[in-house]
Amino acid sequence: MRYLIILLSTFYFLLSTVFAAAPDELKSSIEQKSKELENINKQIQENQQKLETVQGEKKTLQKEVSSVQNQIKQLNLGIKASEVNIEKLGLEIDSLQYNISDAEAQIVKKREAIAEILRQFQQKENESPLIAFLKNKTLSDGVFEAQSLADLGGNLNSEVNELNFFKDDLSVSLDKTTEKKQEREVENFTLKNKKSIADEIKKEKQVILEQTKNQEKIYQKQLSELEKQQQAISDEISELEDELRRTFDPSLLPSKRPGILAWPIKLVKDGGIGRITQHQGERSYLYRGKPHNGLDIGASIGTPVYAADDGIVEAADNNDKSYYRKYQYGKYVLIKHNNNMATLYAHLSKYVVARGTNVKRGELIGYSGNTGYSTGPHLHLGVYWAPSIQMKSIPPAAGLVPVGVIINPEDYL
Repeated sequence: MRYLIILLSTFYFLLSTVFAAAPDELKSSIEQKSKELENINKQIQENQQKLETVQGEKKTLQKEVSSVQNQIKQLNLGIKASEVNIEKLGLEIDSLQYNISDAEAQIVKKREAIAEILRQFQQKENESPLIAFLKNKTLSDGVFEAQSLADLGGNLNSEVNELNFFKDDLSVSLDKTTEKKQEREVENFTLKNKKSIADEIKKEKQVILEQTKNQEKIYQKQLSELEKQQQAISDEISELEDELRRTFDPSLLPSKRPGILAWPIKLVKDGGIGRITQHQGERSYLYRGKPHNGLDIGASIGTPVYAADDGIVEAADNNDKSYYRKYQYGKYVLIKHNNNMATLYAHLSKYVVARGTNVKRGELIGYSGNTGYSTGPHLHLGVYWAPSIQMKSIPPAAGLVPVGVIINPEDYL
């Protein structure tokens, strides 16, 4: 019998050691995945900065092909980051399951302890405190009896407090588990879309080589034609917007203050990966000295883009005619909000919402890209006075182009 007790004690000791070690092993694995993810994101940032440094340089066929290859490299890194993040989220969910199991076990234990205390109280419930005190032979025995009752009350209070603590702990762990599972679901969705975007970029490279027959002279001729067409589109939009601006009443807009709109891509300074590459109103060669009509946020292709506020998707369209004939905003999403403002998210590699969809602030709507008239991967964020917006078909661009009174995004972000 003695040996059996020793064996059982050893078994329970080993079992408890295994369960105690498991969370530590998970914690170590989570830290490893976090470091791996941090390293991949660092590579993405470095590669993105290289892409941004060549955006202002003269375009050549070789540079165009090289840029597409770098974009594919970026996407492959992004795919790897998503895969690692999915693994990390899975480990975090497993770790939370241990917390849940432990909290549930502690709750059962505390309930049993409370039941035992209540049972002891019940045995004494027919005796008044005076009778319980007087029935003892000595004064010290009576005091001891009274103290025992007081101790039972204190123990009951302690056990109830601990029970509530473990219930709260269980609730927090369950909420975190639900949150992590939702994050993993979104990341799986993003991974699928990144792979789809990578396939599209590979096709784009092939089309560029076929269209130019791999000759610089043909490439420059086609590039010149595209730039002339784009400038004609831009001039027509500028004339329409100048006319619309005459009817603009600024008092109908919300007061200028930060936080009215959320950043669609979090900036590096806030722990994200986006960088402001051009402010609204800045002038550059790309617009023949005209002021820029939005805020450009540099981000690698496939970076998730989120709605800046609640609203309805007014348009989700594409101005590009082909992988090579790229115009205006390319793939874009336009959202109308309930405060007389609308937001435009342009040059997307993919959008995942449709016209008429109700979206919430912070909801995924697409992924940054390099479609349309763009010198490199980024998100163009435009803000409009919503009542002024008109959807125009402006050939040779495909689809519809939003035209309206432009507002500076940084007044509301």
